[in-house]
Amino acid sequence: MRIVGNRNDFQHLCDQAGLTLEQAADVLKVSERTAYRYANGTSRPSALALSVLRDEANKGNRSEPVSSFRFIDLFAGIGGLRLGFESIGGHCVFTSEWDDNARKTYALNFRDNHPLGGDIREFSSDPDKIPEFDVLLAGFPCQPFSIAGVSKKNALGRPHGFLCDTQGTLFFDAAQIIAHHRPAAFVLENVKNLESHDKGRTFATIMNVLKNELGYKRVQARVISSEPWVPQKRERIFIVGFRDDTDFDLDKVELPAKSSGPKLGSILEPHEAVDPKYTLTPRLWEYLQAYRAKHEAKGNGFGYSLFGPDDVTRTLSARYYKDGSEVLIDQPGKRPRRLTPLECARLMGFDRGERRWRIEVSDTQAYRQFGNAVVVPVVEFIAKAMEPYLRKALEGNSPSRSPGDIPVISPPPREQMVANG
Repeated sequence: MRIVGNRNDFQHLCDQAGLTLEQAADVLKVSERTAYRYANGTSRPSALALSVLRDEANKGNRSEPVSSFRFIDLFAGIGGLRLGFESIGGHCVFTSEWDDNARKTYALNFRDNHPLGGDIREFSSDPDKIPEFDVLLAGFPCQPFSIAGVSKKNALGRPHGFLCDTQGTLFFDAAQIIAHHRPAAFVLENVKNLESHDKGRTFATIMNVLKNELGYKRVQARVISSEPWVPQKRERIFIVGFRDDTDFDLDKVELPAKSSGPKLGSILEPHEAVDPKYTLTPRLWEYLQAYRAKHEAKGNGFGYSLFGPDDVTRTLSARYYKDGSEVLIDQPGKRPRRLTPLECARLMGFDRGERRWRIEVSDTQAYRQFGNAVVVPVVEFIAKAMEPYLRKALEGNSPSRSPGDIPVISPPPREQMVANG
């Protein structure tokens, strides 16, 4: 079967037709499993099947295309950024996520159109492996820049930020893909602390790469709290850039009032439906109370946080599986409990409205996945705000540089970074 870039004819025609693999299987009257084999090249579709797909791709009588733009999902986690941009008609054509358990959850909830890519470095070193796309989404690893991540690495005497070989330089892999494909726009997400990391030098380096080395216009960043959409105070920085001039202004997008957001009771399961295993053991509860009392005596706020149905929680973290101390649910007359994985899915906006989220990993892995995720309705809001500007940008979507002009982006020399700080 002929290969187009890293896609075969079957996948290429599905993309052209705007069909997911489930939809293509329905059109061809084959099983989804067969369609997946066609897509990954382990089985060959018949000439008739390809002809049917070609007809679907060439149809001109659709009043509206199934998908209006193509995007890729890098450092995808469990797909929060993807959900946000699917909500405005985007079609995901490539996904990269290295964690096996996150990939399992992602594949379970997005059973549609392409095999999942693993380590991003395989694709940044050869960006032609990534199909053509219009928008790049990337929640590049935040641990090197987060307050918790920096504190831990400092305590261990380890480098952080761009000195962190395993994660800190992964931003540059995303930059290399942007440099090669020149998408019409990108949306990057990270922790709030990215702006202040290393006295602002890390953030300045990132913005310099995006604005000056890559030449993107109106590169803007804004810290947005999730409180208007979910009962959680979770602040994340979003960086948006367009390849060509645009009137989009992220700072001027009017956010809903925090006071209008939901309260914790709206996402909690009925008391009788919660498994007793989520209630803290007597030993753990005694430890957390003693730990809090010890630090209160020293005048700091370390310790557990207890919340009721009328409250808004602290930020859910990836370490939640350890003791749940940052978000404990008050059970009057009983010891407090952790959130269940389903409640975490709701707290992060994955399980919301008519959207159901499937969780088939261990509780430990589920807590890690939700703690590392984006809050979906926040991304949906940003995507909706960007939509008219994206449509305008895609009207004449052609790269503004020839391949010979593509810059090669690489991390700053190590000795320079050490000298800077």
